[in-house]
Amino acid sequence: MPEYPEMEHYRRLLAGRIAGQPITKVLVTRPKSINVPVETFEQELVGRTVWFVERRGKMILFHLDNGKRLLLHLMLGGLIRYESHTLLTEEGLPPERPERTVQVTIGFPAGDLCFIGLRLGYLHLLTVKEANARLAELGPDPFDPRLTPEAFKDRFKSKRGSFKTAFVDQHVIAGIGNCYADEIAFEAGIRPDARINAIEPDSWERIYRAMHAVLNDAVAHGGYMELPLTADDTVTGGYNDHCRVYDRGGEACPRCGAEIVQTELNSRKLFYCPSCQKDR
Repeated sequence: MPEYPEMEHYRRLLAGRIAGQPITKVLVTRPKSINVPVETFEQELVGRTVWFVERRGKMILFHLDNGKRLLLHLMLGGLIRYESHTLLTEEGLPPERPERTVQVTIGFPAGDLCFIGLRLGYLHLLTVKEANARLAELGPDPFDPRLTPEAFKDRFKSKRGSFKTAFVDQHVIAGIGNCYADEIAFEAGIRPDARINAIEPDSWERIYRAMHAVLNDAVAHGGYMELPLTADDTVTGGYNDHCRVYDRGGEACPRCGAEIVQTELNSRKLFYCPSCQKDR
């Protein structure tokens, strides 16, 4: 499932392509992926201009010129693919649509198409009030300026479970999931299954700094999901080669050489180095 780095990377790429552009057509092939009747959805969108593209947690919010919002949550198995018809194949043909199932297609000028695959996710058309109510359920973003080291620590005060279980709770911090929780724990030198009430007080600022370092690095390398946005996108998925413990069970720790452990915690995969991550 895409997390903060993947969605922030997609947001930046999409903003450069569709911000200020009018929507020329809409095709919905799975009505359950949207929240209003298909005819209403198409009528509401065609002719509208995307003013700007925002990200909140793991979701992308498209601001339309009539004040409404499109809220996109890819969830597990989702995808975004933007095909520019100014980029032709070697045979002089427009690029192909994604091989995977597409539930919503949105057209832009010059024949550009944005394909959205939503196996479990959704694309909802909302008023400002509805969007604000939906997003109010989320905790702060990792880089929210109000999330100081002390405020970050306070977010975990009422938690009694493991660090990872709390860290991936979108009501605590928005945007972090399985992959980056493990990577941040490794960077901070703590076990992802450490109990919240057992973590030393002075460890929280180290975790806070690790969160920013890992997420910044992941965004710069296009996240870990190898689903390029466009035909010429060579950045998306680049962080997959930079993950140090996630999905590296049985491999050597890049820091000390010990074998990385893979286990489960509350039905979630868990990866850590038993040698480097001892601080609980």
